[in-house]
Amino acid sequence: MSYAIGIDIGGTKTAIGLIGTDGEVRAKGSLPTDQTVGPEVMVDRMAAAIQDIITAQGIAESELLGIGVGAPGPLNTKEGKIAEPPNLRGWWNFPIVDSLKRYFSLPIRLENDATAAALAEKWLGAAKDADHFVFITISTGIGAGIYSHGKLLTGASGNAGDVGHIVVDPSVGTCVCGQKGCWEFVASGTAVARQASALLGREVSSKEAFDLAAAGQPVIQKLVAKVFENIGVGCVTLINTFDPEKLVIGGGVSQVGEPLFNAVRDYVSKYALNPSGRQTPIVPAALHQDAGLIGAAALIHIPY
Repeated sequence: MSYAIGIDIGGTKTAIGLIGTDGEVRAKGSLPTDQTVGPEVMVDRMAAAIQDIITAQGIAESELLGIGVGAPGPLNTKEGKIAEPPNLRGWWNFPIVDSLKRYFSLPIRLENDATAAALAEKWLGAAKDADHFVFITISTGIGAGIYSHGKLLTGASGNAGDVGHIVVDPSVGTCVCGQKGCWEFVASGTAVARQASALLGREVSSKEAFDLAAAGQPVIQKLVAKVFENIGVGCVTLINTFDPEKLVIGGGVSQVGEPLFNAVRDYVSKYALNPSGRQTPIVPAALHQDAGLIGAAALIHIPY
């Protein structure tokens, strides 16, 4: 069997894994994404962690097909650069592919983390049977991977799918991107925590907010119902735009489960423009804890 290395870069943690051609995660580890040091130093640490993993597994570098990197956008995948992710300001315009090539003579591919996760869901997850689908991740922010006509749509610079910055309600405030009322500003986990904290006058996590809603706290129930509606608004926009045969929803907020999915399905059934769009299956992602690693490795293992 041959293997790929998957690297999933996040704002606080970078996961690294060895994934076989069958999608099995053979070994994995993680590093803090240390923003007190430059990204070159972080790449040095990643390279050392990769060497530790393959040595421990008794695998030679010649058995590796390549390295896939999933990272938060915006990116410039054509140039192999991390462009301007808001949560990694010290990494702006960093040529991560060239930096990794200091250590490895292997194919190295960089894509947005949500795009990579969409490929993983196509390979092993909830979209194995779909040639047209959108994977949506709802967590700290909102992003998407778009798969249409049997291939990923990545855009001219690798940033297709930055759907969190579709404007949903410009009356509610200014998003980190500068626009007013973006989808992630009103419907992400961060949005839930911000709004619940304001309503209760204390710090509230998104998980606590959802728990309070489930327990019948009326003010938070009303907030969560509006969040679910806003998620539905964004899903209708994606259905009207891409005409997918399926929507797959992942990320931390999706762990709320059926209350979210039932509300979104109900909204879509009423407001998608095309009659067939109103029947679009909306399903939870199948890959959770290792989705980022598997997605990054899929950039090497799966043609896209």
